Amino acid sequence: MSEKDFVRANSRGSAITVDVTPGAARTEIVGVSEWRMALQVKVAAEARKGEANDELLRFLSEKLSVPRRSLGIVRGERSSTKVVTAPLPPETVRRKLGVV
Repeated sequence: MSEKDFVRANSRGSAITVDVTPGAARTEIVGVSEWRMALQVKVAAEARKGEANDELLRFLSEKLSVPRRSLGIVRGERSSTKVVTAPLPPETVRRKLGVV
């Protein structure tokens, strides 16, 4: 399987599977897990009261150059593996995240 499988086209643009590790020193993309078919992201926020989710969406909105409100977690809000929707085609998501 390809690293590109972490992002798929959907009716809203793209669905991005993300594996989140909270409590990091800084928020950053670590790579792509071929086993989980997910973008690996460390976030500089704890997993309590939605803080890690908020930081993830803030980070992705910055990297993708889209408003925060245009992103949404559609699956895995309380899990480390999440699916986030973005209003961009998959090719653009991969390019902007630096995973081509």
